[in-house]
Amino acid sequence: MTTHEQKSFKAFLLIWSGQIVSLLGSSLVGFALVWYLTEQTGSAIVLSLATAVAILPQIVLGPFAGALVDRWNRRKVMIIADGVSALATLVIALLYAFDAIQIWHIYVLMFIRSVAGAFHWPAMQATTPLMVPEKHLARVSGLNQSLFGVAGIIAPPVGALLLEVLPMEGIVAIEVVTAMFAIAPLFFVAVPNPVRAVNPDGAGQPASVLADVRAGLRLVVRWPGLMFVFGVAMFLNLMTVPAFSLIPIMITKTFHGGAAELGWTQAAWGAGMLIGGVLMGVWGGFKRRMVTAMFGMILGGVGMLVVGFAPPTMLMWVMVGLLIGGTMNTIINASAFAALQATAPADMQGRIFTLLMSGSSLIAPLGLAIAGPLAEAWGVQVWFTAAGVLMMGIGLVSCLFPFVMRFEEEGARVIAKLTEKQTLAPEVAKV
Repeated sequence: MTTHEQKSFKAFLLIWSGQIVSLLGSSLVGFALVWYLTEQTGSAIVLSLATAVAILPQIVLGPFAGALVDRWNRRKVMIIADGVSALATLVIALLYAFDAIQIWHIYVLMFIRSVAGAFHWPAMQATTPLMVPEKHLARVSGLNQSLFGVAGIIAPPVGALLLEVLPMEGIVAIEVVTAMFAIAPLFFVAVPNPVRAVNPDGAGQPASVLADVRAGLRLVVRWPGLMFVFGVAMFLNLMTVPAFSLIPIMITKTFHGGAAELGWTQAAWGAGMLIGGVLMGVWGGFKRRMVTAMFGMILGGVGMLVVGFAPPTMLMWVMVGLLIGGTMNTIINASAFAALQATAPADMQGRIFTLLMSGSSLIAPLGLAIAGPLAEAWGVQVWFTAAGVLMMGIGLVSCLFPFVMRFEEEGARVIAKLTEKQTLAPEVAKV
């Protein structure tokens, strides 16, 4: 790496380290809130509704948030998003302290955190390729996924322990403190921003937000491999979001466990994500990143089937299945994100990532609406079984499509063609 690349990469690692601490706090509080809802209501429908509330902003705001991230200062976007989320969490802590908390208050917190995330996540993803050399994107993406794995390992058991020794307001307040670790480095680190493109509609005036959104949609529609990725994400969310949102009900009703058992099963998923992140950090995946993602899809399906067929007396099977699933989840996401970061124009990546987030989230409420009542009648494991079959099928069938296997080459061709027509302008400067 050049001296400039080394300096930029060190700055990225400083930001990344702050995000680790913040994510640990958010995950710990998230675990405590989900268990609170489970313990207070014991309802699969309540948990499904909580997940739907958290997804809604990603669906509605996603495309516009991405367009705004692409034109705003990304450092300020991340600072404000983290700050708003911390402030909302502080309000909830005070409501617990004064014994005034209601279920709908938790829904509001989840909604606000989701709105903040709709801006923060694409800003972070779009900033990464401007600070990390292209050859290291898959490794960094894997390490970034491992961040979630670390949180998944530590937060559930620690959260279960803290539920025994601290009041809820004390646990919730932890997130406010850890958010400061994410915000502080951003005040001292220079975060690159891409040069704004010309009007994607070809006019001489600056592009409007709607024109930016249209340009992002145009790229997605004309890139067959990206359309395939969008479709896969939608179908997976249809099956996996309900399954994972209902794990607390599965643990209590099928396996007759409590907060500790829930913590260890979620820690198994986190351990898998950490293993996958380390594996990607060392290995980097196959030369064709999308081949790596589809390989992970097949083995991830195996993990979901293990959970789906686990007998009620064998909670260890659930943990093994989630360990496999978490490992493969990291490999899938790290490979797909790195392929997008390496190929999509830097000044459009906010839009591309939020369109992916919105598109994949759009169908999840349908699964949640169906999953709640059916899980009450037939159990949660049926969703893991269906998700496993779907994942294995997608991974195998994708090998038949050249535009999936040659995702990056096809994307570069589409971008070059659109650029010639002045519908995209991928000029980038590191500021």
